[in-house]
Amino acid sequence: MSNETTLDMRTGLPDALRILLADYPRDLWQSHQNFDGLVRFWMERHLMFRQALTRLQSDAETALDAKADPMAYRRNTQRLAGFFLNELHGHHQIEDVHYFPKLTKMEPRLDHGFELLDGDHKMLDGYLNDLADKTNDMLRSNAADFIDTTATLRDTLVPFESFLDRHLIDEEDLIVPVLLRDGSQELM
Repeated sequence: MSNETTLDMRTGLPDALRILLADYPRDLWQSHQNFDGLVRFWMERHLMFRQALTRLQSDAETALDAKADPMAYRRNTQRLAGFFLNELHGHHQIEDVHYFPKLTKMEPRLDHGFELLDGDHKMLDGYLNDLADKTNDMLRSNAADFIDTTATLRDTLVPFESFLDRHLIDEEDLIVPVLLRDGSQELM
């Protein structure tokens, strides 16, 4: 994989991987007959990941502004971060093991794109591990270290959001047109 296609350097999918997007532009996705079902579910999962990450960031900011009870913040963050980490990890596993191989058979011209997304998942695993570590550091911190560990957690969330969003956008741009064109029956 070339350096400009890695998740931390990429600004979008290479043109060669956008071959179906011209025929299935984003603004027409929801009105397409094959959008409901798996495609809608997939997009809702992605929205859920974005919303959970935004909530983790805003809650950290609120805690740093001393506008939240530290114990309530810890409880809420433990629950939400655990949910986010587990769900995103499971989502990526299902894609890597089940969906990407089947999608590659449905559209072999996009094989490199599915390899790129698999590489994203490997890179994101490092961010997920770091996020788990920083969350655990904050959860275990004493009162004197609470602000510092919360700031470190917040500082981990900010760049993670841009990497995750880049990945999700690229994944949607690659996968949704295939599913709109062919339907999702072959993935079941």
